[in-house]
Amino acid sequence: MVLHIRHNFQITLPVLLRKRLGLSVGDILDTTVKEGKIVITPKKIIDADQAWFWSKEWQKGEKEARQDLKTGKVKKFKDADALIKGLDV
Repeated sequence: MVLHIRHNFQITLPVLLRKRLGLSVGDILDTTVKEGKIVITPKKIIDADQAWFWSKEWQKGEKEARQDLKTGKVKKFKDADALIKGLDV
């Protein structure tokens, strides 16, 4: 895809590119130069009070939980009474 540098060195991302990347007005793009090429990467901003969720430790736990759900290691209960009866006490 060819882009043209316009007045004030601005470029316009074609519709096809924006749709494929799911970009919207106001999104943030990170740019780097790698081996003589411009690399543009979409970025998402995470609120500071939500950053814990994206920590390596928390994401490891999320991955383990998804795996437990997939393999059936998690018990499911019809209601609270069934859960209480199923407790190992």
